[in-house]
Amino acid sequence: MSEPSYEELKAKVAELEKQGPKRTGAMEFRVSEKGGVSVYGLGRFPVTLYYEQWTRLLGAGEDLKKFLEDNKSKLKLKE
Repeated sequence: MSEPSYEELKAKVAELEKQGPKRTGAMEFRVSEKGGVSVYGLGRFPVTLYYEQWTRLLGAGEDLKKFLEDNKSKLKLKE
C-alpha cells in the first residue's frame, strides 16, 4: 500500500474543511477514561462528574431550579 501523494492529502483536507464542525447541538454522554460521566454539547468543553456527584446533583434538581428562577435577573442569558 503506497503513501498518498501531497495533492491527494491536500484534496482530502479541503474536503474535510468544507464539511465544517460536526457539532449537532445535541447532548451526548460518555464514560471518561477515569470512570466519570462526561456530558458534551452544553458548551465548548464537556462537563465531567463522577457517579456520586451526578446523583447528588440530580437529587438537588428542584433546589437548583428554584435557585435559578430566584436569581434569573442576575444571570446572563443567551438570547
